Amino acid sequence: MLSRLLLRAAPAALRSLPPPAAVGVLHATRPLHTTQQCSAPLPPLPEKGGEVRYGLIPEEFFQFLYPKTGVTGPYMLGTGLLLYFLSKEIYVINHETVAAACILSVIIYGVKKFGPNVAAFADKLNEEKVAKALAVKNEAIKDLETAIEQEKKEQWRVEGRSYLFDAKRNNVAMLLETNYRERLLMVYNEVKKRLDYQVAMQNLKRQKEQDHMIQWVEKNVIQSITPQQHKESIAKCILDLKALSKSAQAAV
Repeated sequence: MLSRLLLRAAPAALRSLPPPAAVGVLHATRPLHTTQQCSAPLPPLPEKGGEVRYGLIPEEFFQFLYPKTGVTGPYMLGTGLLLYFLSKEIYVINHETVAAACILSVIIYGVKKFGPNVAAFADKLNEEKVAKALAVKNEAIKDLETAIEQEKKEQWRVEGRSYLFDAKRNNVAMLLETNYRERLLMVYNEVKKRLDYQVAMQNLKRQKEQDHMIQWVEKNVIQSITPQQHKESIAKCILDLKALSKSAQAAV
């Protein structure tokens, strides 16, 4: 029954398929990029595979057929396909089938026997790889954070560069002002020295003139005194001294 149903449904399914495209020619209406670029994080890869039945058939296959065929639908489909292949001699049972069954039994026994140990060893290797990757990631994050901090510090230094330049300008202005005032003081001292020299020269000249005038006057006065006037002045001085001595003795 299932074989007849498949044979009847195959032509209709083939007619419903789109015509094949020529080799090396893309369909005109087929876009190359059908999804928009997004910055959403990628979902993590699953650490374990999905659920399967009989070690081979995925659980999604049964869940897909349940709404249409019920609970027994997948089993009947598998049984019908097996009977169809055997009845139409698409698959013939021979010595290779027995060998395949033996090999499959050995594989299943090996998986059941050594599978947990191999899985644990593989998990350990995977954990070591993940730990190394995380260490590299954390080291890279740490280096990037350090670089970000250094960049922020450099930006802060750049922001304070204007204050540094202002301080340097003020220092240069103060140095120029100090140099200017030192030169003013030097000019003042030099001018004062020259003026003091001129004043000293004038004072010396005036003193010399006064001394010369006094000497000239004394000389002329001495020359104008006669010997008679000299004697009279000496006598007058002696009389004055005697009168002063008498007055002093009387006061005592």
